[in-house]
Amino acid sequence: MKMSVIYYSATANTSRMAGVIAEGMNSVSGVEARAFAIDAVDEEFVRESKCVVMGCPTYAADTPAAFHVWLEQSAGKLALPGKLGGAFSTAQYIHGGDELVIRTILDHMMVMGMLIYSGGGSKGRPVIHLGPVAIASAGDAEALLPFDETFRIYGQRMADKAMELFR
Repeated sequence: MKMSVIYYSATANTSRMAGVIAEGMNSVSGVEARAFAIDAVDEEFVRESKCVVMGCPTYAADTPAAFHVWLEQSAGKLALPGKLGGAFSTAQYIHGGDELVIRTILDHMMVMGMLIYSGGGSKGRPVIHLGPVAIASAGDAEALLPFDETFRIYGQRMADKAMELFR
């Protein structure tokens, strides 16, 4: 089953975490997951995907303009209605507005007719209510390492749920 992670990254932090989510998805038997920057989306692969996770960095407690424009102008071409969806964010500050960014992405997904999932507290620790967040200074890959396990588990949970729903 195909699954996609679509992201916008300005400093490589979001790109790195998108890759970790895809790794978690690929740890589930029968899953082929790939991550795509918004300017390099394999539209055919995404159209065939049953699960699509989207993410971006947090800028001033909001999505970056380039990602927001992509959501409004390009995401609709990807046959997203009925697919399982989830969201994630990266930021430089703990209280930078990550939840607002994740909610913005999830709201767009719901408007597009996607099914939203995160696992919430139902899967135990780590509890991921809306979507995972990684905090690190711009381009600081080492500071992202503590977040890898949560992002990998999130990817696995998304893949498990997609397999349950669409098998």
